[in-house]
Amino acid sequence: MGSSRKITSLLLMFCLAVLVRAEYAKYKDPKQPLAVRINDLLGRMTLAEKIGQMTQIERVNATAEAMSKYFIGSVLSGGGSVPAPQASAQAWASMVNEMQRGSLSTRLGIPMIYGIDAVHGNNNAYRATIFPHNIGLGATRDPMLVKRIGEATALEVRATGISYAFAPCIAVCRDPRWGRCYESYSEDPKVVQSMTTLISGLQGDAPSDYTGRPYVGGSKKVAACAKHYVGDGGTYMGINANNTIIDTHGLMSIHMPAYYNSIIRGVSTGFVITDYEGIDQITSPPGVNYSYSVEAGIGAGIDMVMVPFAYTEFIDDLTYQVKNNIILMSRIDDAVYRILRVKFTMGLFENPFADPSLAGEIGSHEHREVAREAVRKSLVLLKNGKSASTPLLPLPKKARKILVAGSHADNLGNQCGGWTITWQGEPGNNNTAGTTILSAIKSTVDPGTQVVYAENPDRSAVDAGEYDYAIVVVGEPPYAETAGDNLNLTIPEPGPAVIQTVCESVKCVVVLISGRPLVVEPYIGAMDAFVAAWLPGSEGQGVADVLFGDYGFTGKLPRTWFRSVDQLPMNVGDEHYDPLFPFGFGLTTEARK
Repeated sequence: MGSSRKITSLLLMFCLAVLVRAEYAKYKDPKQPLAVRINDLLGRMTLAEKIGQMTQIERVNATAEAMSKYFIGSVLSGGGSVPAPQASAQAWASMVNEMQRGSLSTRLGIPMIYGIDAVHGNNNAYRATIFPHNIGLGATRDPMLVKRIGEATALEVRATGISYAFAPCIAVCRDPRWGRCYESYSEDPKVVQSMTTLISGLQGDAPSDYTGRPYVGGSKKVAACAKHYVGDGGTYMGINANNTIIDTHGLMSIHMPAYYNSIIRGVSTGFVITDYEGIDQITSPPGVNYSYSVEAGIGAGIDMVMVPFAYTEFIDDLTYQVKNNIILMSRIDDAVYRILRVKFTMGLFENPFADPSLAGEIGSHEHREVAREAVRKSLVLLKNGKSASTPLLPLPKKARKILVAGSHADNLGNQCGGWTITWQGEPGNNNTAGTTILSAIKSTVDPGTQVVYAENPDRSAVDAGEYDYAIVVVGEPPYAETAGDNLNLTIPEPGPAVIQTVCESVKCVVVLISGRPLVVEPYIGAMDAFVAAWLPGSEGQGVADVLFGDYGFTGKLPRTWFRSVDQLPMNVGDEHYDPLFPFGFGLTTEARK
């Protein structure tokens, strides 16, 4: 009996040892070297699991069941794709966690990565801090401020359970007719290069031994994406997603440099991802030969494909092509290796779920103060007084009566622009939280100063008003991408009429809210002062801070201000360069003591 009991116990111990060894997987062990973890996991994966990692689908399709059935590697929110209108940080996190549970329920438990267009703050989230769009940040010439914006954005993105931001846009916009020009920091590649500090803000500072490799510094940081692709800002006549016609030297000297900086900073993507339904657009019309698009796209080196809706078709086509040696397994392994490298590096395997303690980061006072500082530094003063000896700015806070006019003075949506709550952005004050320029003016002037607001005042009312001075705030409506392509670049009506009505009767400063320079030469003579405020975002108080002299004007033009669209494209350094205001121009004022 004794010896048989001993044999039984030895067998039991052996079985337990085998079970333990079977449960231990190197890829699950954070102490293992990165390459060991990746190769261990890659070696365990089936073709279906690999292709799933290469697939990014839209939030609306990403049920826990779909995530597990198709081994989906990534999910995105398209512009304005939210769990519910005015969803809280907790509602976002709950949604993301549910998807993640689906991913972790699979055989290998590979976590998904969720991406979102956090292009000026976590701009899809209700009550998030909305920072100035990139054109305004380019005017600040302050890379360290941009890094702090990245840090704040990372926290607000993580507050919603999301770990991947489709930012920064490092396009070098060479033609302001392009509807994405406000997403570009500057027409000058050196300015754009300097603003890649946003990556270090989003991801954290990469250690020296990480140079050129993906890096995300923990669960309060997010993976960044240098986008969109070299040459995007050179699109012909500013037509979105059109051809860029340029020689190799121009491509490499104008459009490529910021990508080098991004890679050195350890930008996570990094792995190559398409844009929204991007491979469909390889053919014209889009999607006409989808199997060709899959073959051409993956063969060219795309690692992850953004297929928001038709993802089963993509999975089926790619599976067929690998099984029939049209696309080699080595190309699939190459793509999946890079995707897994980012997921391991950013700690997703150890921390796959949202951190509920970060919910309070959305729209925090600290972040709004950073945004307000960014607004102050982004403002470019282009005219101050009808002669140098009679400056209008800074404005006196103490006055009998002042007029505030224009469509953009009391309109948070116009102030924020596109990519705010929805893809295109929306005018009005009910979309999110923030401070309009009118509200900021009222809170800045002396309590005894009467502020009269009239969006579109008539001449008789202006003449009868006996105003000490007027602030006119006009500009473009919100737009994004192709909807913003514009061949005439005039100030939308009734903006020009408001400028003329007010400025011909009262000393006036015109504040232009726009994603690019517009035609202003016909009206500039009537203005006493002119300020380019770009798309300042949610913190309108920053505009009043500088108008009334609590801070001085310091911003410099990030792009050439043309006289007429007939001159376009016209960029600094061109042989024929005759701007209204040159690149880098910006008057300064001193803060009032």
